Amino acid sequence: MSPAHNVKLVISPFYQFFISRSTEIGITSPLTVLVKLHPNADLHTHTPLCQHAEGTPAEYVAAAVAARLEVYGISDHAPHLPEPFDDWRMTVDQLPEYDDWIAEARAHAPDNLTILAALECDWLPGARGHLEWLRTCRDWDYLIGSIHYLPRPITGARWDFDNPAHLSVWNSLGDSDLNDLWTLYWKEYEAMVRSDLFEIHGHPDLIKKFSPGPSGDLKRFYLPVIEALAETGKAIELNTAGWHKPCAEQYPAEEFLQLAAEARIPLTINSDAHHPSEIARDFEKARGVARRAGFPIS
Repeated sequence: MSPAHNVKLVISPFYQFFISRSTEIGITSPLTVLVKLHPNADLHTHTPLCQHAEGTPAEYVAAAVAARLEVYGISDHAPHLPEPFDDWRMTVDQLPEYDDWIAEARAHAPDNLTILAALECDWLPGARGHLEWLRTCRDWDYLIGSIHYLPRPITGARWDFDNPAHLSVWNSLGDSDLNDLWTLYWKEYEAMVRSDLFEIHGHPDLIKKFSPGPSGDLKRFYLPVIEALAETGKAIELNTAGWHKPCAEQYPAEEFLQLAAEARIPLTINSDAHHPSEIARDFEKARGVARRAGFPIS
């Protein structure tokens, strides 16, 4: 584990608490301890600072209480350089506002609801130095790594492929183009897992949002990532937002979840909420999918 991780594990009260409990249940990963002790957690949620979410801290906390959550993790889109990077994330200068937003959520939370501070970070070529800075600029409880950008077909320009503004690009792709995109996406996803920068890896097959995968057995894309997750002990999420997108399926697909369960990959169930009404959305449905895939979820 990198020095930055070691510093974080020493400093964070959240990690101190869960590490202290890990020997009770025979596991050593702090995130796995969290999921084991508090399965009623939503660790992937957003704030209005990302420019495409709504709601106040009090409203999100009220929604978490109504959903009987024990842990509400705030993990908005992290700033990236150069700025302005895009129009759906906070800037570096807004990090103090983010601190205040989290502090206000904690002020509204009852004693039986733990509020965690996190970021969802984009894995981008050449961005490791910035990501390492993000890890240490605050005492985050965890970081989520995600991929929202790939080189755009033909032009090679930076392309936020899950942005609805780019539907025309997706509609123009043939099977060979899809195969190339999926190959690149999953190669980068494996590299992200092996980077040792993130505790959770977000919506693993986001690449399917607007278009199904290429023809053939998709396990050829999944297996290298499963191997990387197993070797690093890192976690994935079952992200329920996919049911409300054009793909109409949770992220990741059930076949990926089955492989992850067989490899004993830690799993969190998250909503990716951008509005208080989306906190813990579809969690019962998600638990059923996870159980069917082979995860020991009650």
